[in-house]
Amino acid sequence: MIYHHLFAVTLAFFLDLLIGDPPSWPHPVKWIGTMISKLDLAFNKGAYKKRKGLFMLIIVLSAVLLITLLTVYLAYLIHPLAGILWEAVVISTTIAQKGLKQAGMDVCLPLNERDFPEARVKLSYIVGRDTADLDEPEIVRGTVETVAENTSDGITAPLFWAAIGGAPLAMVYRAINTCDSMVGYKNDKYGQFGWASAKLDDIVNWIPSRLTGFLMLLSSKSGYHGFGARWNILFNDAKKHPSPNSGWCEAGVAAILGIQLGGRNTYKGIVSDRTRMGVPLVRLEAKHIPQTITIMHRSSFLFLLMLWLGGIILDVTFSWL
Repeated sequence: MIYHHLFAVTLAFFLDLLIGDPPSWPHPVKWIGTMISKLDLAFNKGAYKKRKGLFMLIIVLSAVLLITLLTVYLAYLIHPLAGILWEAVVISTTIAQKGLKQAGMDVCLPLNERDFPEARVKLSYIVGRDTADLDEPEIVRGTVETVAENTSDGITAPLFWAAIGGAPLAMVYRAINTCDSMVGYKNDKYGQFGWASAKLDDIVNWIPSRLTGFLMLLSSKSGYHGFGARWNILFNDAKKHPSPNSGWCEAGVAAILGIQLGGRNTYKGIVSDRTRMGVPLVRLEAKHIPQTITIMHRSSFLFLLMLWLGGIILDVTFSWL
């Protein structure tokens, strides 16, 4: 069964790379988001918000798991190849390699034309921070941080869980991630209600984020920092990020490109000064966006190879037992 998952994961990887998520196509994340919104309206009020948030999370994950399991089971009943192909299609909706590339280049292209107003607008589509007054380095920083962080959240983490449990576990991961993105905020409205979603998202991303940060350094040639210096930056700076996981990919990219990430952001006028990661050997420029996308592609492909290696090792080990 492990090879069924790995074949499905590989097909999904290249399917997403080639096709992505066409806007006109139905997408399960939209349905998950609708379910979360309705449960949010129903439960996020009154007392016991933490319990209600946990109940909401259980409902969403149970529904996603059961529906995915049923469709995958029916596909395998038809034929093993049909099962693998259906799993590949489902898994491909949980990853966003092409979408991340497009989002980054949508900001980079107007930057190259010195059209800063358009670049700020495009950046506002992918970040929560205020973008109206950002200069070129800050626009680049926001884009690079988004692509770097989502290399794990949007590509390698769903691949990791899909390799373990096929499409059902990949969809459960994406549901957890969607719950966190919609209700996992530390504010008055969601601080209690979104607590379970945020904590579970931290847990399921712990291993993939660290593996991805390591693979980023392994998949990239020496740049402004030597090999040892890059590893020092990764291990020392990753933990500076407010998220226990996002810093691993951002610190990895900063170490490779010789740039500094983190710093002053504003959210609806409220200033947040985040600890810096990396040593600023060069000024942030538009060219760092496609370079980050290249790091994303290389580390994601290496992650896929690592999953195959791990699968083969497990298969051989169990065959000896």
